[in-house]
Amino acid sequence: MRHTVTLVPGEVPLQAWRDIYLGAGVALDPACLPVVGAAARTVEAVVAKGEPVYGINTGFGKLANVRIGGADLEALQRNIVLSHAAGVGDPLPTEVVRLILALKLASLGQGASGVRREIVETLHAALKVGLIPVIPSQGSVGASGDLAPLAHMTAALMGVGHVYFGGERLPARPALAKVGLQPLTLGPKEGLALLNGTQGSTALALAGLFRAERLFQTALVTGALTTDAAKGSDGPFDPRIQNLRRHRGQIEVAACLRSLMAGSAIRASHRIDDERIQDPYCLRCQPQVMGACLDLLRQAATTLADEANGVSDNPLVFPDTGEIISGGNFHAEPVAFSADMIAMALCEVGSLAERRIAMLVDPALSGLPAFLTPKPGLNSGFMIPQVTAAALVSENKQRAYPASVDSIPTSANQEDHVSMAMHGARRLLAMSDNLANVVAIELLAAAQGCDFHAPLRSSDRLEQVRMVLRASVPHLADDRHAASDIEQAAALVLSGAVADAARSSALPHVA
Repeated sequence: MRHTVTLVPGEVPLQAWRDIYLGAGVALDPACLPVVGAAARTVEAVVAKGEPVYGINTGFGKLANVRIGGADLEALQRNIVLSHAAGVGDPLPTEVVRLILALKLASLGQGASGVRREIVETLHAALKVGLIPVIPSQGSVGASGDLAPLAHMTAALMGVGHVYFGGERLPARPALAKVGLQPLTLGPKEGLALLNGTQGSTALALAGLFRAERLFQTALVTGALTTDAAKGSDGPFDPRIQNLRRHRGQIEVAACLRSLMAGSAIRASHRIDDERIQDPYCLRCQPQVMGACLDLLRQAATTLADEANGVSDNPLVFPDTGEIISGGNFHAEPVAFSADMIAMALCEVGSLAERRIAMLVDPALSGLPAFLTPKPGLNSGFMIPQVTAAALVSENKQRAYPASVDSIPTSANQEDHVSMAMHGARRLLAMSDNLANVVAIELLAAAQGCDFHAPLRSSDRLEQVRMVLRASVPHLADDRHAASDIEQAAALVLSGAVADAARSSALPHVA
C-alpha cells in the first residue's frame, strides 16, 4: 500500500512534495475547511453589495474595467476557463500534473482564494481516484499565473477536454461520471482562483529539483570512482583545505568524496613515489565545483519550499476584515530564478563529469589504455560514448541560458513584465535526462578504468557500485552495441540504484 501525505496548507515540507511526485497518496487536513468556507462567504457578501471587485464582477486583465451583471457571473467564470485553455505542445507528465493538483489544493486550502468547499473537495477527490487532467506543456509566460496550463486542469474538472485514468486517455466528462464526480460549476471568483497561481511552473521546478538531487549525488559517486580509475589523489579533499574556503557545500562534498574513497587499495597503491604533482581540475576541483552546485540547489530548494506553501492567487480574500485586495502574487519570478539556478547546476555537474570522461579516454592524462579498450585500434572502446557525453553537455549549456532575464508584454500591455518561469522549469526535465546519460557514461568509463587496476580494488562503497553495474553491464573486452550499455547504466542512475549502492544516506542532500 502506498504512503499517503496529509497536506496541512501552508506547512507542507519539501519531502512531502517529493513523495507526491513519486506517487504517494494525498489527503487534506480537514482543519482547513472552516477558513475556506469563511473566504467563500466573504465573496458572497461582496457579490451581494454589487461593488466592483476585480475577477468577481469585472472582466479580466485589460478588460478589468468592464462591469459584469449578476446574471452573468457564472458564465464569466466558465468563459475565463474555456478561453484561457489555449495551451499547445506535448502533455505534461502525469506525475507533474499530480503535483500541480496537490499544490493547487494546498493553496486553496489556506482560505485566501474565496472558493467554496466543493471546489476543494473536487480537487481532492480527483487526486484520490487518480483522475489526472491532460495539460499541454506550452502556453504560460509565468505571470498572471500559469493561466493556460491551469485552465486545462480546471476545464477537465468541468468536463471539458481530456484526462488520464487507469492508464488511458479519456474524454473528461464520461471519465468524471465513471468515478462518480460531478463536473464543476463555478461560482464568482472560482474560475479565476483556479487559473491564477504558479502551480504549473512550481511543480515543474520541484520535479527538476528532485531529479537534480539524485543526479548530483550519483555524480559524486562516479566522480570518486573516476578519481580511483585515473589513480588520482584524494589530497585535494583534505578537510583543512575546505575549511579555509568556508563554503558549506564544498566542505560536505569533500567529506563525501573522502568517505567514498576510504579504504581504496587503488588509492593506497600510488601514495608514494607518484611522479604526478597535481591532478587535472576535473578531479582536483570537485569539492569547489560540486560544492557550489550543492549550495545553489539548496537555495533553489528554499525558495521553492516557500512558493509551494504560499498563495499565488489574485485578488486575495481576507475573511477577518471582509476585504478582497488585488496584488501580484501570481508573478513567478522566484520560481524562474530557482529554475535558472537548477539549470545551471545541472549544466555544471554534467560539464565536470564529461571532462572526467574525456580524461579517462586519453592515455596521456589517465595512464590507461587509449579509449579504455584492451585492444585500441581494432576496438574504439569509449571513443564515441565520450562524444555523446560532449554533445549532451553542449545541449545543456544551450538550455541553461537564464529564462528569468527574458520578458515579453502580454494582454495588450496590461501584463507588461513576465517571468518565463514555466519555460524555465519545463526544460529541467530534458536537461536532467541529458545529465543522467552523461553520468551513466562516466559510470561505465570509470568502472572500466578500475578494471585495468585488478587485482587492486577500490573502496568497499565504490566496489558495491561496480558490482551493481556489472550485474547489468559486463566489462568491455571487445566493441559491442554501445547504446545498450548506456541505456542499462542510465536506468541504474535514474532509479537511484547507483547512489543506493554507495549508501545514499551518507551523500549530501539538497533539503
